[in-house]
Amino acid sequence: MVERTSWVPAGVDTGLPSAARLYDYLLGGGHNFAADRALAERFLLAQPNARAIARLNRAFLRRAVLHLIDRGVRQFLDLGSGIPTVGNVHEIARRSAPDARVVYVDFEDVAVAHSRLLLEDDPLATILQEDMTDPTAVLGAARGTGLLDFDRPIGLLMVGVFHFVPPEDDPAGVVAAYRDAVVPGSGLALSQFTSDLQPAEMAGIVEVMKRSMNPMYPRTHAEITDLFAGFDVVEPGVVPLPLWRPEEGAPDTDDPARAGIFAGVGLKK
Repeated sequence: MVERTSWVPAGVDTGLPSAARLYDYLLGGGHNFAADRALAERFLLAQPNARAIARLNRAFLRRAVLHLIDRGVRQFLDLGSGIPTVGNVHEIARRSAPDARVVYVDFEDVAVAHSRLLLEDDPLATILQEDMTDPTAVLGAARGTGLLDFDRPIGLLMVGVFHFVPPEDDPAGVVAAYRDAVVPGSGLALSQFTSDLQPAEMAGIVEVMKRSMNPMYPRTHAEITDLFAGFDVVEPGVVPLPLWRPEEGAPDTDDPARAGIFAGVGLKK
């Protein structure tokens, strides 16, 4: 039976699972369909630590945004922002900087629809329905919002999304286009799955995601580090998620490699 509820945008194929809704499910959200949940269960079989990885990735987003706030960044372009959940970028940023501005970007219909509902009364944040692999379109639309001042530093957020960019889309060129559009002092926060840490589990995930609208393309540590070209990578460098500036008092992890994802933050030179 095709699943259909009042919050589903017209034209959405609820039988075709998406990465955004799978991530929502792993985080405990309610904006996903039976097909997404079925795919997530196969994902969990391939990577039993998937729920913890999703939480670790969300926690990295928080720490990265706060780090950029500490560096003076007051505006963010969140690429592949996904379905709104606890700890959205504007919520994180405004605890320290009430005037922070955020432009979210996603292509998935449910993510965009719910972001619009969340942000409809927020004059300092908006959502664009664009493909992040088309920087020209994204940057043009972002400028059109009037929310971002490209003469001042911008935080570029590519958290947990770049493993969906296929090699033929020139990942390094995509990042470089965004880098070249922002001024020195701007930041890049990026995290993505890798085969370096848990190759068997990652191979299983790749096979599972072939059944979705968002196949996955893990990258090596060297390939991920290369995406930071033109940025000064801050300490501790590109590392497994829980090792990137863990908060004081955070629980230790017995094996950071189980995070399955490398993460880092860089500042434009």
